[in-house]
Amino acid sequence: MFSSLALLSRPGRGAARAAVAALVSALTAAGVLAGAGPAAAEGVGQERGGATATMGGLKTYGAAVIHGPDGDQRVSAGLFEMAVEGGGTLQTYCVDVQTSVQKDAKYHETPWGGTSLGTNKDAGRIAWILRNSYPQVDDLTELARRAGVPGGLTRQEAAAGTQVAIWRYSDHADVEAVGARAERLADYLEKNARAQAEPGASLTVEPRAVAGRPGEPIGPVTVRTGAGSATVTPPADAAANGVRIVDRKGRPVTSVASGTRVYFDVPEDAPPGTARLTVQASTTVPVGRALASENRSQTQVLAGSSESTVSATATAAWAATGAVPALSAEENCAEGGLDITAVNKGDEPFSFTLLDTEYTIAPGERRTVALPLPEDRAYDFTINGPNGYAQRFAGVLDCRTQAGTAADIRTQTAAGPPLAPVNVPAPSAGPDLASTGGSSLTPVIGVLALTLIALGGATLLVIRRRETHQD
Repeated sequence: MFSSLALLSRPGRGAARAAVAALVSALTAAGVLAGAGPAAAEGVGQERGGATATMGGLKTYGAAVIHGPDGDQRVSAGLFEMAVEGGGTLQTYCVDVQTSVQKDAKYHETPWGGTSLGTNKDAGRIAWILRNSYPQVDDLTELARRAGVPGGLTRQEAAAGTQVAIWRYSDHADVEAVGARAERLADYLEKNARAQAEPGASLTVEPRAVAGRPGEPIGPVTVRTGAGSATVTPPADAAANGVRIVDRKGRPVTSVASGTRVYFDVPEDAPPGTARLTVQASTTVPVGRALASENRSQTQVLAGSSESTVSATATAAWAATGAVPALSAEENCAEGGLDITAVNKGDEPFSFTLLDTEYTIAPGERRTVALPLPEDRAYDFTINGPNGYAQRFAGVLDCRTQAGTAADIRTQTAAGPPLAPVNVPAPSAGPDLASTGGSSLTPVIGVLALTLIALGGATLLVIRRRETHQD
């Protein structure tokens, strides 16, 4: 397996290199691609709701060996721990063994479709492993009995065996635990895993953006949570502008149960504007939920949760006349990009431009626009609308596991978890993808395919003729 730099440096790859650079340049010029640092990833348009946590590090672990064509690589394998914003602790295992974990990286609870699990046919087997091994099965004597492990299991062995089994399905890696008992557990989990459904989110609001006329209920926004109840916090300036959060009968709402619909109540004489509500609850995060980072730190899957604070937000826009847009977005790994949903509740069309393509949303229309994005590149852009409306979208598309050689592995080592960040230079429109930090062939092929669609085959044909003439 070659890195993206090696691929694009081979003889005869000039056309591919030019094509990829053209797409990256186009995205950068359009304001879509940005530096990969945390500051570029503080967007709000694609917040799904749920837990937000900070990586603490690898806490309970043993050793494993990954076998590759270039040799073996010894790594640590086990449970990570995260601190939840607002209170709580999460225990997680990782997927994407080739990517490092960055200490203090911020993570958000994420649907499988926004991670590599969304395109992995074995994701449901990973969910089974998480629910049927340590720490969900905390009785290690019982876990050893089920797995047929003589002599029992230590917590380190249980964590290592569970992580190895997960890697075999998340990365389809040739990996084994160091230690016969941990390896026996990994084999048992791998053999017995059965597909299970993706767990629901700890807390969501749908839709996340609504629009309407002042003087009329704007919504509804439906709250869904595993908690018994959730508190609803009205917009920060609600008292000043008269905006209230109400139920379908117009009564003020401060607490809701799962399935409750709420509305923004905006005074009829209110000038055009926007407002945001926050819903918060205390609950355990369901085992099997994915957690994705803001800055390309290794994707995690939830193995255990204390009572934790979870939250979600919804925005509303209003105006008496003209276009009244509402925008939200969701990363779609199956399609390799960002799905932007636009709604227009006004009486005039709403238009915006992305990558030199103009989209017009008619009055009363709802449309989803697919924006293809390169893997592992930070994106950061804002869509503007009438009356000062603006919605920012920022993040890092992280949809593929890195299928590299043993020499490419950048995970924790057996001596201990390497928690220093990976040094990835800020992206720029250059002649190759070296600045992306990617190490697999697959992301390059994906980006190249998008580029060829955008540029057509004419450029490649001309270059090939030139090369033939020179030969």
